Order: sequence, then C-alpha cells, then structure tokens
Amino acid sequence: MYGAERQQLLAQRARRDGRIDVTAAAAEFEVAPETIRRDLAALERQGLLRRVYGGAIPVERLDFEPGVSLRDQTNAGDKERIAKAAFDQVPARGTVLLDAGTTTARLAGLLPADRELTVVTNSLPAANQLATRTNYNVHLLGGRIRGTTLATVESWALDVLRGLTVDVGFFGTNGFSVERGCTTPDPAESAVKAAMVAASRKRVLLADHSKYGDDRFSRFAELAEIDVVITDGGLDEAAVDEIKRTEAEVVLA
Repeated sequence: MYGAERQQLLAQRARRDGRIDVTAAAAEFEVAPETIRRDLAALERQGLLRRVYGGAIPVERLDFEPGVSLRDQTNAGDKERIAKAAFDQVPARGTVLLDAGTTTARLAGLLPADRELTVVTNSLPAANQLATRTNYNVHLLGGRIRGTTLATVESWALDVLRGLTVDVGFFGTNGFSVERGCTTPDPAESAVKAAMVAASRKRVLLADHSKYGDDRFSRFAELAEIDVVITDGGLDEAAVDEIKRTEAEVVLA
C-alpha cells in the first residue's frame, strides 16, 4: 500500500471512529508505529487531523464536547482507578472542592459517610450523591447550568469562589499537557475552574492518559499550578517524566 492510500484510510477512520490510535493502526496496516506517526503528521499539515497523545483526532472534534453519559463511559475502568487513588488525597476533616467532571463525580461516590467534611462543588451529580450525608456540609455553587457537563458557571459561581479558601481541590479536565496546561472547550466553565484553582491550597488533577496532549480551547491552569496529577498506567514513562519536571507529583492508578 502506498503512503497516500494509507493516509486516506487513516483520515476516513478518524472521521468514522473519532480517533486514531498509533499502536492499533500500526498493527492493522503492518507497519512500524513511526510510519503511522509520520502519516498523522502529514495529515495534520493538511489540516485534516490534530495529533494528540498516542494518536490523532479529526479536526471536526475540536469544538465537540460529549455529554456526561458518553464521557462517563469513556475509559471507565481507568476513571474508577483514578478516583480510588484520589481518595488518599481526601483529608479526614476539613474543606474539599469537587470540580464538575465524570472522574470527580466518581470520587464523590467513594467519599465515606463517617468523615466530617465541608464540600464545595459546581457539579450537580456530585452534589446529588453527597446531599444526604449527615456529617457533610455540602455547598452547591449557583449559576447557569451547562447541560453538557451539568456544571454551574458564570458570575454567581465566580463571586462566591473569590471569597473561599479550600484545603484540597479536585479537578477534571478535557486535556492537559506541560506546554498548554489544563484546558477545556468552554470559556465559561474554564473561568470557574480557574477560580476553583485559585481558591484551593492543594490542587489535585484527575485525568486519564488519553487526555494528555489533547489541548482544548481555554486554559484554566498551568500544569505548574497543580500539586498532584493522578492518571493511569497508559501514560508512558517519557510523558510522566515531562510532567514531573513541573514539580507536580504523579500518581499512576
């Protein structure tokens, strides 16, 4: 097969499946992973794909943000392990902030009822899980509800966050990298995330490996602002070392 033919098939596959995985594509086409990476680089120069960690996505996906149910199903096993690893960062008592996200919502479900915690969140799913915990003081931030993420955003949330100091903040993200930091597609949600980062003494990022290098439109934090990055073993050693150079602790769930 000629390179141009393979690249055409890769572009079609990306549009159909939403992503190209380098390892899987190399096995399918019986070529070296480096050959697939060169193909993806060529397609990126043509404006057809955008390379991300481990592969590439079609440019049509750059402005697409899947809903909560679809995101919760994606890499569900990794997210569950990340949430369990994040449990070690939860204080025995004190104040905790939970950002909106499917992995942070899983962490909310793992929080034990016997701890005395004040929880601040802009996540409707997280608040719903914690509302009946008798030892918890749960504060749901107000604002407009984004139907895509079930998060509250805009000035009602921002005004409250400016006056808060929280012991530990747990954050989700759509993409993260050393170069571009922590990013999300929506500027309104990004602004609330940035205010949450500013309100937290300790910042913990929960993100599976597929989000590394998948930089989105709006940055809410530099990676150097994050104290602990909890991800999964799918992130290779070179990427882990790159993150550690920002002085963030890396936990592989």
